[in-house]
Amino acid sequence: MKIVILDKDTLGDEIDIKPIERFGDTVSYPYTKKDQTLLRTKDADIIITNKVVIDKEIMKKSDIKLICVAATGMNNIDLQYAKEKGIVVKNVAGYSTPSVVQTTFAMALYLIGKIGYLDRYTKSETGWVQSPIFTHLKNPFFEIAGKTWGIIGLGTIGKEVAKVANAFGANIVYYSTSGRNRNDKFQRLSLKNLLLNSDIVSIHAPLNEQTKDLINKENLKYLKQNAILLNLGRGGIINEKDLADFLDKSEIQAGLDVSEHEPIKETSPLRSVKNGERLLLTPHIAWASRESRERLVEGICKNIKDFIEGDKS
Repeated sequence: MKIVILDKDTLGDEIDIKPIERFGDTVSYPYTKKDQTLLRTKDADIIITNKVVIDKEIMKKSDIKLICVAATGMNNIDLQYAKEKGIVVKNVAGYSTPSVVQTTFAMALYLIGKIGYLDRYTKSETGWVQSPIFTHLKNPFFEIAGKTWGIIGLGTIGKEVAKVANAFGANIVYYSTSGRNRNDKFQRLSLKNLLLNSDIVSIHAPLNEQTKDLINKENLKYLKQNAILLNLGRGGIINEKDLADFLDKSEIQAGLDVSEHEPIKETSPLRSVKNGERLLLTPHIAWASRESRERLVEGICKNIKDFIEGDKS
């Protein structure tokens, strides 16, 4: 078996890929540009990709037998053509849940607690060292206990976020982006009512026709004055220009781990928000704890092993 890893850098240098190499002759590339994909994949039996696009033209001109997606989402693969050609496509589900949940609360607590502001104030030459009192109450924070936490997308990750938020003492409400999700434990609301009633809103939904620009200038106005808005789902669910404009004229705070274009473009409106303290941006990192990436490699190995042993379902 010839195995090609197309974007090894998305696994990280510290993650051991030797378990993959035991399945065959393995070639690894840090990343792969569009015009390099065919050359690198045409003679491969198995390819491993996180974000490199494998479309109909690539599959038509190659001998690929198995595509291992080093992620849960498979929108970079032409699944219909893969099925027509008999190419098996396997993803890895559930590996990143603890990492995403932890990052959700890291972002929430950073914004709620005004941690960035307080750190700068305490270190500043004109800040705490000049204060006549032992503390600083000019930029107060609130408690999660007793507040309403609204979850957009109550899937596996959304449910785990609900569990932790509940432990903080929050009241949980949710909006189903598909319209099919039902949960007896928490109250289901329309999107408008969730935005109107939530102190914290976190997004844990996929990007599709139902969620593209789901949060926009028409409904951002429903958010409470001091609400926290978090997106740990997919870029494109929040209209970035609308959010940037709204951040400049409101008191809400937002934390985004994902953006419409990744890496974020230099011209992104999010980079021009006037009050930068109210916007926290991270580089699509919520999924990527060391343990999460180790579980991802384990999942890829299982998919290869199952394929070789004949489980091509």
